[in-house]
Formats: sequence, structure tokens, C-alpha cells
Amino acid sequence: MFCSKCGAAMPDTSRFCDQCGQPVPGQTATQPLQPGAPLQPPPAPYPVAEETSGKALASMITGIFGLLFFFPAIAAIILGHMSRSEIRKSNGRLKGNGMATAGLVMGYGMIAMIPFILIIAAIAIPNLLRARISANEASAVASLRTLNTAELSYQSEYPKVGFACNIPALGGHGPSAPSAEHAQLIDDRLASLRKNGYDFEMRNCVYDAVDGNKYQVVAYPTARNQSGVRAFCSDQTGVIKFDVSGSAEDCLSDGQPLE
Repeated sequence: MFCSKCGAAMPDTSRFCDQCGQPVPGQTATQPLQPGAPLQPPPAPYPVAEETSGKALASMITGIFGLLFFFPAIAAIILGHMSRSEIRKSNGRLKGNGMATAGLVMGYGMIAMIPFILIIAAIAIPNLLRARISANEASAVASLRTLNTAELSYQSEYPKVGFACNIPALGGHGPSAPSAEHAQLIDDRLASLRKNGYDFEMRNCVYDAVDGNKYQVVAYPTARNQSGVRAFCSDQTGVIKFDVSGSAEDCLSDGQPLE
């Protein structure tokens, strides 16, 4: 048998519900009222123990995370609606309607912000990419100047060798003294042939006692139109040139001097 008020199960012989104190129809014995006898108040109902809805709590928590991420906002909306429906059907046994409402507000708030976030991203991402490309190109030019200076120092230090014909020979750091194989003139990142979105190569290095020593060094984007656009090159003259197509070969053959 179930209580008609709170729905709790109870034995068939019960006169009152053990949970809420509701009298059971047909089970309460009526006593004849004696003349002059005072009226007895009905028994007070038993208090109902309230519980917090777990779905309401989960809706509020996921709603908080939904302010930062998209998918928790969806979960907050679903759990919020489920918990509010569950609370309405519990006849007072469940509480947490405020938490469920908070979860719904935060979840729907995140959904409403998505168009604005997309608009901001569409404006900001290209600007950030252009700024990154500009910074990488400036770093590549500075690295070429560093290599030119290192080559002059290398030739002065090792006149019998001439210019270093590979970039790693200009690098190297450690407890040992500088040598022709590890001159310790540039940093390790530049000596690794890749730095800030650009690859570096030494080309056409010549040691000739008659015509003199020559070298060419190029820097080109690791990822075209992502890490950089232009290619840069230089040689023993110290003049830095660039090519707008990003081709190292075109820079060496027909590059424009960098102002």
C-alpha cells in the first residue's frame, strides 16, 4: 500500500503514513463524541526529510565549467531540466531548484555567447597570424646578420679554413675551447638550422686562394604562409635580400635588397 500524499510504501495495516503522517482512508477508527468531552486535535504529520537532487548539483557544477568550455554547458542545460522536473514530481522530498536554475542560466548564457566568440575569433586569429609572421621574419633577418658577423669572426680566427661551410660549425657550447668544428659563435637554436619558424642553410661555400672565400646563406619559412611568407638570403658581402614568393633559390638569383 502507498501513501496518497507522499507516495511512500507502508504496511497494509497502517493507520498513518510513516513518512508524512497522512491518515490512511478507511483505517482510522472513529470514536463517538461524548457529550461535554473536549475535541482532540488531529495528530501532527511526521516531518518529511528533504534531499538535495544530485542532478541539480551536477547542473550547477557543469554550468560553472560551461562558462569556459562548450560541452559542459550542454550538460548543464540537460541536467538542469531533468532535475527541475524531478523536483516538481517529488512532492517536497527533493530540493535544489535554485542550483538547477543556476546551472540552466550559466549553460544558456554560454550558448548565447557562442556567436560573439566566433566573431571575435574571426577578427583576432588573422591578426595574430600576421603578427606571428612579422615577428618570425624579423627574427630570420636578425639571424642572418648574426651569421654574417659569425662568418667574419670565423674567417679571422681560422684564416687557413676560410668561411665556415656549415652552420653547426659556428655553434657549439661546452667546457672545451672553441675550434674550427665548434667555433661557439652562435646560439644552439640557430646552429640547429631551425629557429622561430624558419629553416637556415649554407650554400655555395668556396675556399679559393685566388678568387677569395665565398658563401651564401638562406632562410626560408618552415611552413609557407603560416610561419613566414618571404625568404631571405645573404653572402660574404653582408647584404641581405628577400624574395616575396618564399623561394630560397629565387632569393639567391634575383632577390631584392632589404632596406
